[in-house]
Amino acid sequence: MQLGTRWSLGTTPPAAVPDALRAQIAAVEDLISAGQLAQEPTPRWTLTWLEGRPIAELDTGVIVTLTADGEAVVQHDPDDDFA
Repeated sequence: MQLGTRWSLGTTPPAAVPDALRAQIAAVEDLISAGQLAQEPTPRWTLTWLEGRPIAELDTGVIVTLTADGEAVVQHDPDDDFA
């Protein structure tokens, strides 16, 4: 069993976040405007694991995960009420 973790947008991801996700998480954060960063409360990332694969989801509905081939991909959850 692997436990997840949370961290705030714009801060360094914790060590538990796999290297394979870090570049895409950084790319997502680079696209977020300063105005969005200044909002209260600051959106947070949540790292969870499903069938051994890491999933990082931002409160806004952005999801960074790995494909079966190990490629990091960015998706958006259209059903997320926050987005």
